[in-house]
Amino acid sequence: MGSKKTRAAAEAPLTPNRKRIVFLVLMALLLISGALMFNAPKGTEIIEVRFPSGSKLQAEVAETPEKLLFGLAFRETLPEDRGIILLFEESGLHKVWTKQYQFNVDLIWVNESKHVVHVVETAVPCASDPCEWYGPPPERARYLIEANSGFVDRAQVSLGQELVFALRL
Repeated sequence: MGSKKTRAAAEAPLTPNRKRIVFLVLMALLLISGALMFNAPKGTEIIEVRFPSGSKLQAEVAETPEKLLFGLAFRETLPEDRGIILLFEESGLHKVWTKQYQFNVDLIWVNESKHVVHVVETAVPCASDPCEWYGPPPERARYLIEANSGFVDRAQVSLGQELVFALRL
């Protein structure tokens, strides 16, 4: 008996009120999907880091837990003028490792006022546990820049230098 009512309701023609409700639901779904599509996250943001020597580094922004954990792991190469900048949630004595890195990197810790507080040149990849930790810096840092080994020397990076960060649009 219940199935006859259901079948009868399904076969009943749409009344003007039902048509309006169906139309409104479809429009709402269309608007929501359009909003999600046009507000979807773009590709990775890039910050241009400028050094006092005039050197520039195009640094991929890493601020999600996954990107902060992996850094440059699993990448086979990195162009000479590229790197990654880890944006920690707050300043601290942050340490990192190079587990699953495929090439040597230079590490530059930067405090909240964008001054270099610690540098490690030629951090080597770690292929198996236990991995060496790099850091912590002697002072609290908010950012960590990772670049190809040799960048610190080429850019003449030294402690206390003030860096400029510019969001690349």
